Order: sequence, then C-alpha cells, then structure tokens
Amino acid sequence: MVKGFDVVKNPQDVSFYAGLLLSSYAICQAITIMYWGPLSDRIGRRPTLLMGLTGDLATFVLFGLSKSYKWAIITRSLNGLFAGNSAVVKSVVAEISDDSNRPRMMALLPLMWNIGAVAGSAIGGLLADPANQYPSIFGRFDILRTYPYLLPCLVGSLTTTFGLVVGLFKLKETLVIEPAVPDVVTQEASIATETTHLVSTAPQQPGEPLPAQSMLSLLTPTSKFVMATNVLMCLAIAMGDQIYPIFAASAPADGGLGFSTRDIGISLSVSSVAVLYLQLVAYPKLAHKYGALTCCQMGLKIMTPFFFAMPFLSLLSSSIENMIAGKTFMRLPMPTDWMSFVGFEYCMLWILLIGLLLVRITGNVLAFTSLNLLVSNIAPSKAMLGTMNSMQQLGTTSMWIAGPLISGTLWSWSIKHSVPFPFNSHFVWILCSCFMAISWRISLKLPSSVNVFASGQTRG
Repeated sequence: MVKGFDVVKNPQDVSFYAGLLLSSYAICQAITIMYWGPLSDRIGRRPTLLMGLTGDLATFVLFGLSKSYKWAIITRSLNGLFAGNSAVVKSVVAEISDDSNRPRMMALLPLMWNIGAVAGSAIGGLLADPANQYPSIFGRFDILRTYPYLLPCLVGSLTTTFGLVVGLFKLKETLVIEPAVPDVVTQEASIATETTHLVSTAPQQPGEPLPAQSMLSLLTPTSKFVMATNVLMCLAIAMGDQIYPIFAASAPADGGLGFSTRDIGISLSVSSVAVLYLQLVAYPKLAHKYGALTCCQMGLKIMTPFFFAMPFLSLLSSSIENMIAGKTFMRLPMPTDWMSFVGFEYCMLWILLIGLLLVRITGNVLAFTSLNLLVSNIAPSKAMLGTMNSMQQLGTTSMWIAGPLISGTLWSWSIKHSVPFPFNSHFVWILCSCFMAISWRISLKLPSSVNVFASGQTRG
C-alpha cells in the first residue's frame, strides 16, 4: 500500500513509512484509551461500545478511499480514536462470566483478535488492487481502479457492521452498580454520647456507586509486575508483527524471504487454523489445570526462541534464489509442481516457516489470553474493571506505537549498512527475543494469588 502512494523514494525506506502509518493508529488510540474505560464505568458498557463501533465503521471505510499517503495517515488516525474501547470488551466478558467459565470466555478475545489479524492480513493481501490482481473479475469496475484499497476495507467492515447490529438489538448492559455500604461511625464521632448514632443516618441510595479509587491506588506491586510483563510482551509482538511482512517481502540479499504479497497472505492464513483449536479447546483446559499465571509464563518462554530463529530462514531462501537465478523466484506454485520448481529446499522453507508461525501463535494464545485474565483478576472491584483494563490497553497501545517505529527504523538501518551478525537483518528479531525473555523473567515474580478473580470475592 505504501509503495503505491509514491511517497517512498528508496525501496529500503518502505518499512519506515509503513511503521509511521501503523503508529498513527496506535498514537490516536493511546490518546483516547483512558477516556473509554472510565466512561464505561460511568455511563455503562453498552453505549460506550456502540459509539466506538459506529466511529470505527465510518473511519475504516474512509481509509479504503485512500489515494495518497496523507489521506491514509488522517483516516487511519481517526480510526484509532475509536479503537480505545477494546478495553471495554474485556470488562464485559469479565462481568458476564464466573470462575467456572472465565478462562474459556477470555480465550475468545484473543481468538477474535488472532482470527481478525490473520484474516485481515490475508484479505488485504488477496484483495488489494483487485482490478489489477483479478482483471477478469474486477477490471470493469472503475471505482476499484480509482480506489485500489476500497474492496478489502469494505469486506473487513462487514464484521464491524455485524457487531454493531448485534449490539443494537441483542447486547444488554452488563455493568451492575454495587450498592454503597453504609458508613460506619467516623473517627471524630468515636466518643459516644446519648445522641450518637451507631451507624450513619444518611439515606442509602440503592444504585449509588462505591467511591472510585484513583488510578495510582491501582498500581500495587503485583499490578506493576503484571503491567510490566504485558508491556514488554506487547513490544516484542508489535515489533515482530510489523517486521514479518517486510521481512517476508524483502529480497534474500537483504535478509528477507523474497515472498510476493500473495505468498505472505497464504503464510499468515495457514497458521490461523491452529488458533481455533488453541483458543477454544487447548487453552481453557490448560488454564483450568495449571492456572493463568503458569500458562502466561509458558507462552512467553516458547515465543523467545521463535523470534531468534525466524531470520535464519533467509539463508535457505538465498539458497533457493541461487538455484533458480534468472526466474521470478519465491512465487508459490501449485503443490504438484513444488519438487520440479525448486526442489526439496523450497518445501523445507515452507515447512519450517509454518512450523515457526505455529509456535508463535501458540505462545501468543497462552501469554496474551492469560494476561487478559490476570489484569481482570487483580482489579479490586467490578466498578474499576474498565479503568484497570484501560490501563493495560494503554500500555499495549503504547507498544504498538513504539514497536513499528523501532522495528521499521532498525530494519531499514540494518539492510542499508553492511554490519556483521548480530547487527545485520537479525538484529530486530534478536531484540524481540530479548524483550520476550525479560517479560518471562518478570512474570516469575508474580504470586499465585493473581489466579483468583478479586472482583468476584465477597466484600466485607
């Protein structure tokens, strides 16, 4: 998409401009994220979600009308303003579930995220510029020639439209305000007299909310460790997700795989099949048996070697390029032509790539789902769930701002300069591995009490 705007003078600068486009979304999300959560604590979850979905739908379609880099930045930024209410969804799920089904319910959130991320990447790769990719089908539609990125945005907006309709007609308010506890005798009135009341005589309003806690009071030592684990994990994932399509599309000589847009979409789609099993079947069983904390630590641990191993696939890709020099390389052929086209090496490249992506998806499911559970578990009350989840989302979004900028800049620098390992094209991946390892080490400091949903405990 960035290449099509003619804003990039040097192909090696694509990653920088792509990172800037992604970061514009995350920056605007971060600006409003601490507004959506507390707003839902005041006016309710349902109206907050409906406002966000409406804005997301409108701005996403506008993004599909991009014909210039400036328009893409503006509309993507507007889209980010309405994305902060994703934290509200976590609050809804926590409120409608109980201890018997909360892991399974929470597993649905990253399942939807992973399906959306993989399907979105595949749709974008397969349907972008359809008039030129599929001229026999879409070539006669002038609007698709004028707006080459409209079709994937329209297809993607169907899910938002569906969510908006369901929210309008089926979603009920889940925020139940707890009645205020009668005030006990204050310190100043501790010296009893004949006219002293044992309890406050002020009438109690049944729907009166409990006094809100400040955000600083939520930052206990345990919550700080949880947030730090989340931030470092999200930084590594954001950097990796940003750099993978760039790494896959870059020439083997620059440390990439030399894939076409179609091949990148296929590689992401294949690994998504495992998400359904992991989220719906495997994770609830693992969380029930080992607890969310152990699952989180397992996920962080297995993602660490994934990042380190990924760039080594470029060596195999370089070997394949040399075998078929002079031909258009790395185009995914029909399965019957694999061996005759590139031989054993090409098949091994795809097997190793899919295997690594499956490891990454498994670790992502275990760690990300568990952290969503842990954040909800440490919220002191249901009235603070929206604020606590917004704090987590703010950290996550901040990393989606920093991650693409860091990885895009480092990738461009590493392939422009002839530097030795580990500062060559491996450098970004090694950083991701280090951040993930540090996140795992911090998670080891968390107490087992984070496995308990504190907001669901009986108030004294």
